[in-house]
Amino acid sequence: MNVRRLGLFGGTFDPPHLGHVAALEAASASGHFEKIIVTVAGDPYLKSPDVHSADRRLAMAHAAFDDIPLVEVSDMEILRPGPSYTIDTVRELLVNNSALDLIVGADLASHLNEWHEAEALRELVEVAMVPRPGSSANLPARWRGYEITMRPVDLSSTFIRSMGNDSNLKKFLPTGVIPLFVKAEG
Repeated sequence: MNVRRLGLFGGTFDPPHLGHVAALEAASASGHFEKIIVTVAGDPYLKSPDVHSADRRLAMAHAAFDDIPLVEVSDMEILRPGPSYTIDTVRELLVNNSALDLIVGADLASHLNEWHEAEALRELVEVAMVPRPGSSANLPARWRGYEITMRPVDLSSTFIRSMGNDSNLKKFLPTGVIPLFVKAEG
């Protein structure tokens, strides 16, 4: 099916948390998208080497996001060999779709020029920025984009990993993610 406006929300998702859920719910409700693809990085080149296995992170992403309208979790970056670059995913998705918006947190937006093949990526996508506490929604020069309206969520996967198997995980993780994350941590 050729989707007119596709959203792409990628990440390591180690683990996917309620901030990710809030961002996807806001993007889904925004009216900008007919479909949102969530890609789990197979080999996240910008992250530390101690991330959980791609299969575990994919299972957690399904548990977190499968019930959100318009959202489809994809293993396309896991199946592709080598580092997971957004530009490769964008090119693959644009083969069958006419337009794609890259959904990123405002904290990442100012770093887009540092991404792999940033100039090519800039020409292919618009950027849908999700607000983050302490980050302004400013894109680098020549990038096109807009802000998704939502209340910013101050939460990170790094913070959650630092908690280990703390009993407060239910405050930060979707219910279905907790047993997968605790099992991965154990």
